[in-house]
Amino acid sequence: MAATSGLENETDFLSEQPGDWQLVKNFSRRNPLGAIGFAIVLIMVIAAVFAPLIAPHDPVEINFEKGLIPPDGTYLLGTDHFGRDILSRIIYGSRTALFVGLVAAVGGCMIGLIIGVTSAYLGGMFDLIFQRITDVWLAFPSIILALTIFVAFGTGMENVILAIAVALVPDCARIVRSSALSIREIPYIDAARANGFSTSRIIFRHIVPNVMAPFLVVVTAAVGQAILAEAPLSFLGLGVQEPTPAWGLMLRSGAEEFIESAPWVAIWPGVAISLAVFGANMFGDALRDEFDPRRRSE
Repeated sequence: MAATSGLENETDFLSEQPGDWQLVKNFSRRNPLGAIGFAIVLIMVIAAVFAPLIAPHDPVEINFEKGLIPPDGTYLLGTDHFGRDILSRIIYGSRTALFVGLVAAVGGCMIGLIIGVTSAYLGGMFDLIFQRITDVWLAFPSIILALTIFVAFGTGMENVILAIAVALVPDCARIVRSSALSIREIPYIDAARANGFSTSRIIFRHIVPNVMAPFLVVVTAAVGQAILAEAPLSFLGLGVQEPTPAWGLMLRSGAEEFIESAPWVAIWPGVAISLAVFGANMFGDALRDEFDPRRRSE
């Protein structure tokens, strides 16, 4: 009977736990802007993954006879001066934006995570030197760092990712370091030292898992920053090159020459960039609130 009663109690407990849909509803109620941001990011992911099925036309097919057609039933967002469907290029451009944003954000923040945690744990002269290097790093404008990389390695998507990732490292390292400093003083870290655990084991098995909450928030926000950074670099001709669909490159094609005669060529890529950055930033802010214990306790 006791075993049966215990099983019933466990079943009742599990039945009382909110399901996935209830968790989504609770999150949406607490953070409506975060839910909107998540929806925008999800739409971008779906568009990027299923672009061949969603896009109504070939994004790179050139047909000068259909150049600069305004939005109509066939071309919902119109065409550019090469006769390419703008909607299809925006859908395929989400692939470029997400690829650059995710790789640059994850790559740069991972380096910042390792540097920040290591600096906080070792402390002393190492931490002091790290802080001064970070100050110098942050003193250089991101565009100067990007131009330096382009001069050294040339243009292209790979170098755009490298330039953006390098600019993201110091900010992420400082945020992670601030969290790791408090974790370093927790007694179980002292116990790990007393047990003779190596520095690398303490860092990667005991400190890094405990700074993942702020790290995930930083990465989410960094994706939006990376997407926003890629657009002007492609606009300047330093990033993604034709005929690859990219929102910044589409702005470059229609910003000046066709802004009066065919404004849709520049408007829709600008809207796509704005929505992507808005969605990533709002979702990142919502994650920060969810991970903040002071907000959860309210």
